[in-house]
Amino acid sequence: MTNTQKKITLSTIKAFVRKNKDNLYIKTKSKFDGMTDGIESYHDQSITRAEPLPQDRLSRHDLGYKGTHIVRSGRNWFEPVNFDGYYGYEVYNCCGTYYVLTK
Repeated sequence: MTNTQKKITLSTIKAFVRKNKDNLYIKTKSKFDGMTDGIESYHDQSITRAEPLPQDRLSRHDLGYKGTHIVRSGRNWFEPVNFDGYYGYEVYNCCGTYYVLTK
């Protein structure tokens, strides 16, 4: 990171999701698998429109969309991404890795 780049935080990601809620996409790269007690590559690597969670399923451990797990206490890492006409952020933590994107 250069001196002119701002640090990417959870607030950055939440603002990106709010700003792009009508044109938001998710790509799941890996996720936690209880059968192996670890992170496994996700079989479907396609980019899909983000699916909002029902109001009764929202928690402080997600971004309001299916597959967007957040770990508290600063154990999330974020990287900007730009590929195939999409841009956004890679989010990775002990639950897996996913991209939150827009066109």
